[in-house]
Amino acid sequence: MDDIFKALADPARRTLLDALRQRDGQTLQELTEHLDMTRFGVMKHLNQLEEAGLVVTHKKGRFKYHYLNAVPLQQTIDRWIEPMRAKPVARAVIDLKATLEGNTDMTKPDFVMQTFIRCTQDALWDALSNPDSMAAYHFMCDRVEGEAREGGRLSWLTPDGGTMLIQRPVKVTPKTRIEATFEPLFFGPDAAASRMAFIIEPQGDTCKLTIEHYDLPAGQEGVAEGWARLASSLKSWLETGTPIKAAM
Repeated sequence: MDDIFKALADPARRTLLDALRQRDGQTLQELTEHLDMTRFGVMKHLNQLEEAGLVVTHKKGRFKYHYLNAVPLQQTIDRWIEPMRAKPVARAVIDLKATLEGNTDMTKPDFVMQTFIRCTQDALWDALSNPDSMAAYHFMCDRVEGEAREGGRLSWLTPDGGTMLIQRPVKVTPKTRIEATFEPLFFGPDAAASRMAFIIEPQGDTCKLTIEHYDLPAGQEGVAEGWARLASSLKSWLETGTPIKAAM
């Protein structure tokens, strides 16, 4: 956590984070335009942000894209800010509407976030694929029904029994990767879908979890906060047995 506060202390690094918050997935050249310094200077700041976990990268061809990683910030908020508030904060449901017409080709993601969880690969896989486990840490849903298998369907249900989200896994690599649709029914039965992916990488006694989201339309960037809350709650649940549930 010291790395996070140290990274945020520099105004140039805050400018880079603000730039990525406004438009995620920028190259080094694009980010250099936000600061009055050399590419090398910007690269040094980006490296420090990467070391703090606040920026993650995705390489596509000869380009390297940089993304704001909201998970460490959310974990900081959950630990230091939320407990100090006199009243719980009601979180708005993420605003998302995109188009999915049978295209499952994962190209450049709209945003990427990562977190490291002290758990086994089996435990993390169960948390991402077992409906009972998924409901245990989700910040808004009461239960999940269905199967996390290719051709299957997962329905995320609210405490009042309504379906707020449907996911249809389109590519599943056991213990490693899940690619699925993201169908936000909280926008109505005709709401379009986008795409997402969970990627698991075991690293000693921890696992790195990467969340990627694709086909996110302009103006719907708020979905990133939902993923950050989910990742923060998942990490807490696997490491301590206690999820971080949002106030309803």
